[in-house]
Amino acid sequence: MNAFTRNTLILLLGLVLGVSLSITGGVIAERQPPVAEHLPLETVQALSEVFQRVKENYVEDVDDKTLLENAIRGMLTGLDPHSSYLDEKATTELRIGTSGEFGGLGIVVGMEDGFVKVVSPIDNTPAAKAGIQSGDMIIRLDDKSVKGMSLDDAVKLMRGEPGSKITLTVVREGESKPLTFELTRDKIRVESVKARLLGDGYGYVRISNFQMRTGADLRKEVTRLKKENNGNLKGLVLDLRNNPGGLLDAAISVSDAFITEGDIVSIKGRTADNKKTARASPEDILKGAPIVVLINGGSASASEIVAGALQDHRRGIIMGSKSFGKGSVQSVIDLQNNTAIKLTTALYYTPSMRSIQAEGIQPDIKLSDVTVAAREDGFKPLREADLGGHLMNGNGEDTETDSADQKSDKEDDLSLASDDYPVFEALNLLKGLHLLQTRE
Repeated sequence: MNAFTRNTLILLLGLVLGVSLSITGGVIAERQPPVAEHLPLETVQALSEVFQRVKENYVEDVDDKTLLENAIRGMLTGLDPHSSYLDEKATTELRIGTSGEFGGLGIVVGMEDGFVKVVSPIDNTPAAKAGIQSGDMIIRLDDKSVKGMSLDDAVKLMRGEPGSKITLTVVREGESKPLTFELTRDKIRVESVKARLLGDGYGYVRISNFQMRTGADLRKEVTRLKKENNGNLKGLVLDLRNNPGGLLDAAISVSDAFITEGDIVSIKGRTADNKKTARASPEDILKGAPIVVLINGGSASASEIVAGALQDHRRGIIMGSKSFGKGSVQSVIDLQNNTAIKLTTALYYTPSMRSIQAEGIQPDIKLSDVTVAAREDGFKPLREADLGGHLMNGNGEDTETDSADQKSDKEDDLSLASDDYPVFEALNLLKGLHLLQTRE
């Protein structure tokens, strides 16, 4: 064993033992005492032996830097599906991603049973347009099997120059054989907040992920909707379906826009830095108007913080299907040479101190994944007004035909029900909640 390899092994052992070592002129200097106790020394010896065996016997020559980085990756990925080592490129991409612009397919993924699982496709991206769905299991990337591949390596394969193509083979529940999708990579620019009026004074806000500016954008969009509706909204549909999460501070800001008192979320980890509780400020941008929150199996992490906070405070009705169940908090810890580690440092809890890790948020009203279409038989049931010689009503009005406004409302309802049935149901519920409020 040469001197460099010997020193590398000593450094590797130093990392495992929790000491900080430096090499100067072949002299090993310990700068701080060991912080770990009762280490399994046999396992430490096995680690150094494996390192040396790989150096001597692997079919190709592997440099020490690569082996050490792989050891670090294995240390982190063995902890949980969300902890990982970020090299310089991955660290840069993470920073860019939280700012709202990055390159790739527009797909949020995790690992399950050795395969890449789709958490959710991002709106208006190549993945969403191609038909990739939450819950899909990716088994091949082009001609490479992902079995045994790290999540970071799989993500690197999916990233690429805009305009380049990649073929994804996925297994989908309910399908008898794997599905194949050819996607063209693109520059992903995520607008995290989109909003529109649904008619009759009700608003719709879609949050696709949580970025640095999401809270501010939400307030701006709600203000715009109010202005378009003469200064007020009767209620709001908050759509968090297929929202994979993002920044914790953004989720707190969105929740705080509607909650006027009490806790929003509690973070509990092992260290003091990873223990805190976020509390609401007095302002409610909707001034008590009802909220219906749409979630599904692709709603994860920060989405679940918002849904859980609104549910516990009885500030919103949660509608849809059970959420993903990611109740852990990842911290990005910068290392030397512009690298970092993404480490699970805490669990978060809803205001009622529920941990939803691996459990998810249960909706107050469950909706099946269905689509609806207009009846094509054209049959119109008879009403009193259709009978010959029917009496006029006491107001002196004839009600044989619907007004133009009534026909327009029916057409709008049918269009919404066909295009997005959960939003249609959420709007109906909002109308009922608003009616109850006005009668109190």
